[in-house]
Amino acid sequence: MGQFIFIPIIFFSLIILISAFFIVKQQTAVIIERFGKFQSIRHSGLQMKIPLVDRVAGRLSLKIQQLDVIIETKTLDDVFVRLKVSVQYKVIRDKVYDAFYKLDYPHDQITSYVFDVVRAEVPKMKLDDVFVRKDDIAIAVKSELNDAMITYGYDIIKTLVTDIDPDGQVKEAMNRINASEREKIAAQFEGDAQRILIVERAKAEAESKRLQGQGIADQRREIARGLEESVEVLNKVGINSQEASALIVVTQHYDTLQSIGQETNSNLILLPNSPQAGSQMLNDMVASFTASNQIGEAMKNSSKKKEN
Repeated sequence: MGQFIFIPIIFFSLIILISAFFIVKQQTAVIIERFGKFQSIRHSGLQMKIPLVDRVAGRLSLKIQQLDVIIETKTLDDVFVRLKVSVQYKVIRDKVYDAFYKLDYPHDQITSYVFDVVRAEVPKMKLDDVFVRKDDIAIAVKSELNDAMITYGYDIIKTLVTDIDPDGQVKEAMNRINASEREKIAAQFEGDAQRILIVERAKAEAESKRLQGQGIADQRREIARGLEESVEVLNKVGINSQEASALIVVTQHYDTLQSIGQETNSNLILLPNSPQAGSQMLNDMVASFTASNQIGEAMKNSSKKKEN
């Protein structure tokens, strides 16, 4: 009978002995209470407590945690906008007692401060300034949270404004404005390219005309030099200048006829081919030169009379 009583006692003693030991994970703090009163804080490793006297009141993680808070507020230019603020925080190792006993719901406390700061800062800004100065908003939130949460044993590591979402109609209007600006810039570039193309084409055409004119001038200069040499040769054999000119004109006339006749794809052209044609052309040229000289002399005499 005694043996049957002894076995439960041993079993109960083993349970009590085993319950005296507990393990605390890395980056975790365990709060031990004795008869409902704070006793100690235990950190990572194998720990021991008095069975039936001490108890584990709670565990706090010492890792960095993140809380995402979404706030809807209005800007200075009356645009409703939703902001997402990410708060990174952790329990201060030396203030585990304050974090456990002074504050029951840290998430709610942090959310309240974030709402308060954002709704105080954003209404002072226009929508464009909210995008540009989102870092200023994050800094203001972090400063306010640090001052408030340090008392409760929490350290605010960093705050970030991770999303800014204006009203749907406002976003559509902003997209249309951006599209219009880009189309305007594209049109300006296309206009500049077209203008450059026209200018370069005009320069190329002008250069072509200049070179063409220079070629014609050189060609006429060479023709004149050749005619001069031909007249000099004919003068040496006793042919005067007028006869030489007539001979050259007739020769050029027949050379032209021969050249036209050799072209198989040329159109039909009717030209005088009698010997008198060259003489007539020469007489017409001489008459034209004479008339031009007379007109020039008359203009000079008229200018001299006006000066006198």
